Amino acid sequence: MKKRFLLLIGVIIFSGLALICSAFKNVPTLIQGRKIENTSYSLGEVLQYRIHYGPINAGIVTMSVLPKTHTINGKTAYNLRVEGETLKSFDWAYKVRDKFESWVDQESQAPLRYAKTVRENTYFNQDVAIYDHEKATLRNKKGELEIPRYTQDIASAIYYLRNLDYTSAYIGKRFPIDIYLDNQIYNLNITFMGKETIKTDIGKVRCIKIKPKLVVDRVFKNTDGMTVWVSDDENHVPLRIKTEIQVGSLTVDLVSYNNVKNPFTALIQ
Repeated sequence: MKKRFLLLIGVIIFSGLALICSAFKNVPTLIQGRKIENTSYSLGEVLQYRIHYGPINAGIVTMSVLPKTHTINGKTAYNLRVEGETLKSFDWAYKVRDKFESWVDQESQAPLRYAKTVRENTYFNQDVAIYDHEKATLRNKKGELEIPRYTQDIASAIYYLRNLDYTSAYIGKRFPIDIYLDNQIYNLNITFMGKETIKTDIGKVRCIKIKPKLVVDRVFKNTDGMTVWVSDDENHVPLRIKTEIQVGSLTVDLVSYNNVKNPFTALIQ
């Protein structure tokens, strides 16, 4: 059985970070094509996080927008990547090397292609998906799967949902998002919790606070046990994820950022 503490490294990568979202700047139509302006990230952006259990650092997560775009079916696409790994000091106990990658249409912020590679000790799993949002389907190694139009995957959801507008959000308001993972669709809800200033590894930052609904299982203790803070500026950079688990609480903190799209005005000097 996987150790709960080290299992959280992988959980945070494909569960925690994927839930960074709130009010949408542009509400998409589910029938016609949509256009969503990307105001929060740019080519070459790199965000790095540390995963820690109290004072103990256990792993790192890196989120990247690769420097070059791709052309897929005539559409210009961003190449987005989320990678997580245990520190080498933990590899002897439980080694994690996970990567989630998405190719996202610049115009609609919808994923066109998705790839996952998970290596955890002796466990190895890969997944590749090709989306057809017009037909509301995707194709993977198991065949064709019906999906809600504009379903996101782990990597694409993070960046799509950074294009947010909280000006009309009120405390307690909930917002939906559909996520594809391992041949399943998860219909998730996020609750807007207001704003606050927090101390982080990069300094004091004005933040927007949100809370995703979770599924109680062997890792999570209750449905509202996770809280996420994102920068209260146009970048909407994820700053911190804190979650209650069966054996305490675990935190993911931003430690460095490069090539952000807009001035980092939420950072208090």
